[in-house]
Amino acid sequence: MPPKRSRSPTSSSPSQIYRSTPIEDRSSTFIAYYSPSLPVKTLETHPDFESASHRIAAWRKPSTQSALLPNSQRLYDVSHRDDGERNAGQRLAKVLVEMQVTGAVVVARWYGGIMLGPIRFNHIENCACQAVGMWMEESRAESDAAAKKRKVEEDERDRVRLPRVLVERDQSISVLRKLLAEKKQGPARPGDEEDADASIQPASPAPKIKYDAMPVARLRQLEKARDATIAWLLKEIDSAEEQQRSSQPDGQGVSQAGSDPG
Repeated sequence: MPPKRSRSPTSSSPSQIYRSTPIEDRSSTFIAYYSPSLPVKTLETHPDFESASHRIAAWRKPSTQSALLPNSQRLYDVSHRDDGERNAGQRLAKVLVEMQVTGAVVVARWYGGIMLGPIRFNHIENCACQAVGMWMEESRAESDAAAKKRKVEEDERDRVRLPRVLVERDQSISVLRKLLAEKKQGPARPGDEEDADASIQPASPAPKIKYDAMPVARLRQLEKARDATIAWLLKEIDSAEEQQRSSQPDGQGVSQAGSDPG
């Protein structure tokens, strides 16, 4: 008699085996065991399969051979054993290839005395698909959990980092704006300093922005906006400097060509 279905082990288990639901048809029973890490021999000799009539096996693993072209797809070694069920091993290996997984799968059959015909291949494939699918579902869940954990950690890092960065960006923008205003004003002339001092009024301090109280998503938006502002200011400063250079008279500070040397 086939064993009762047991729960799949967790990913932390060193013996990672995923068991399908038994399929029963006219006194025959089929069960698949799949493992992404254990050798096929371990599954074939599993105590649960001791009384099985057949143990159809297939395995797929990365090949030790290198592809001829550097950008070629990775090569895999695929093999199987029928164990008395002719052509069953090949169909089992096809399941691993089509599901794009590596590892080993064994489908045990307890023969009930009635020949099933080609439908037995469907049972073998369906068992294997379910066992592999259980591992894929668990892997996706683990991957999603890991991604969620990484996002939480990244948010926490940005929550600490971005308020400090934005204060530095604001200071840089203030300096650049002042420099741009000076560049656009042009070179100072005698007496300009006195006029400027008389016209300048004390600027009221900008209100302090409470970045610490903002959500992380808003802080990230502000960082991009500040970077764009800094890039624009630098471009404008370069343009103002270029305009100053082009507005200077040709030959300024140099004797004019053709002048009478005296």
